[in-house]
Amino acid sequence: MTLSRQLPRRALLAALVAMPALRLGALAQAAPRRPTPSQTEGPFYPVQLPSDRDHDLLRTGTRQYTGGQPAWLEGEVVDVEGRPVTGAAVEIWQCDEAGHYHHPGDGGRANPAFQGFGRVEVDRQGLYRFRTIRPAPYSGRTPHIHVKVRLGSRELLTTQLYVEGEPRNARDFLWQRLAPADRALVTVPFASTSDGLRAHFPITLALA
Repeated sequence: MTLSRQLPRRALLAALVAMPALRLGALAQAAPRRPTPSQTEGPFYPVQLPSDRDHDLLRTGTRQYTGGQPAWLEGEVVDVEGRPVTGAAVEIWQCDEAGHYHHPGDGGRANPAFQGFGRVEVDRQGLYRFRTIRPAPYSGRTPHIHVKVRLGSRELLTTQLYVEGEPRNARDFLWQRLAPADRALVTVPFASTSDGLRAHFPITLALA
């Protein structure tokens, strides 16, 4: 048999050998994502939502908040197959630099210039973005941001976001309750960039 006739046969055999590996690779790529773990809502979800509740928590009406470390918080909302959850709304709420929430249970001590709560709808790619501060600690808790995802009247997820490398995490009772794999999903770095601090927090939902 000539070399020219052997080459197609060798190519066919090579393709047949490679097919199982290619199939395994495709299955691995299609493996479901681990859902973002839920956590308690906590006591300070707003009793009444503020009139100003857009993506920018550093500006309330005409007031500009100058405390804390300004940061961008952004990410995407997808299902376990990686598909954007279009129509979803993401809410965040957190304390100001001094550790106070806009909530009557916190004595009304929050800085009025800090919006403290924001809500945005994701875009067609499932993306969301907030302008806020690196979360601050308060008595008994490590720095965190509360996160809630809604789809119409449905509440899909309530969780909390933590700062990677924050030493208080190891002493926080809610962070400690999470399995290591779940901690990794809700603990993200606030990295320095040319545009200031930035954190990327992807949210994966197990939709029924």
